[in-house]
Amino acid sequence: MKITKIDALMVTIPLNQPIKMGGILYTESENILARIELDNGVVGWGEAPSAPTMTGETAPSMKAAIEYLAPFLLNKDPSNFLENMSLVDKLLYGNSSAKAALEIGFFDAVGNSTKKTMSELMGGQRRNRAPVLWMLATGTLPEDNEEAKLKMDEGFSAFKIKVGGSNIDNDIDRARKIRDIAGEKIQISADANQAWSLEEGKKFAESAGTFLDFIEQPVMGNNLEGMAEIALVSRAPIGADEGLHSLDDISRHREMGSASGGSLKMIKLGGVLKALNATKLCDSLGMKVNLAGKVCESSIGSAAVSHLAATAAQIDWGLSITNQYAKIDLVKNPINVLNGEVCVPEGYGLGVEVDEDKVLSLART
Repeated sequence: MKITKIDALMVTIPLNQPIKMGGILYTESENILARIELDNGVVGWGEAPSAPTMTGETAPSMKAAIEYLAPFLLNKDPSNFLENMSLVDKLLYGNSSAKAALEIGFFDAVGNSTKKTMSELMGGQRRNRAPVLWMLATGTLPEDNEEAKLKMDEGFSAFKIKVGGSNIDNDIDRARKIRDIAGEKIQISADANQAWSLEEGKKFAESAGTFLDFIEQPVMGNNLEGMAEIALVSRAPIGADEGLHSLDDISRHREMGSASGGSLKMIKLGGVLKALNATKLCDSLGMKVNLAGKVCESSIGSAAVSHLAATAAQIDWGLSITNQYAKIDLVKNPINVLNGEVCVPEGYGLGVEVDEDKVLSLART
């Protein structure tokens, strides 16, 4: 089993509704797909979304990184996951999203070749379903309330409110009213995506911390001192997201009292197995875990994070899969959420069948 070809394809995925994060309105997602072809004719797919404020990468930069790395990976055995990812780390600094797309593609190709699921290749499932955290990100109370009610009727039991607008009082009021509608048994968190100053973050946490289950990344990811200050005034645990790019980052947040948990993403940590190791470290440190894709991924990326959720020690802060925000998915058998939970795909590799016609229809140069 050898790698014979690696292609990088840029796609633009339209969202089924605008999403407001950190005060910025998004209507589409620029993603990269890694297509891995083996000498046995098997093809594997990986995906990573563009996240310049999180990883510093764009779709063109991810494409360039994969194309740079591809010649060094030809004729390699894709099942040598650690060896291959160690090689790309030596060859290219950073570029964690591009590397994650490659490793997901390796797992898919190997799984399809050996007739094993991705989670089997990762060490085996601890669970075959996971609670999905739904994002409330319209930026307006009436629309968020309507969406929350609809999703609760569908069985969702966890919500993340996107905050970080210019008016802190409006964000506090919106979060409080959503809590009133949801009741105490529903998990409610708020994510500012680094949007606030220290004083703004403290103001939100002092007030909204009395009724939220956790508050995510209120200030810049590198401001661990500020995160710790906010944690001191908040009754709700503080979670990190943009600040977590390595195992050392996780340990530092814990040591400094900057976070009680975090949102772990393969695109930040540089791959599948690094993300799995991060879940193990969080669990050993007593930190809560939210596993997430970046908005928005197709069912390729969402299948990958679902398999990661199946193998993680705990996902007490839920699973954020993001194909549900895509207007057009890229597979013939999309990941579905039933009663607020996702069932981990059972097919080989990722367990999804890529629709190459859809890929070509959304591809850009």
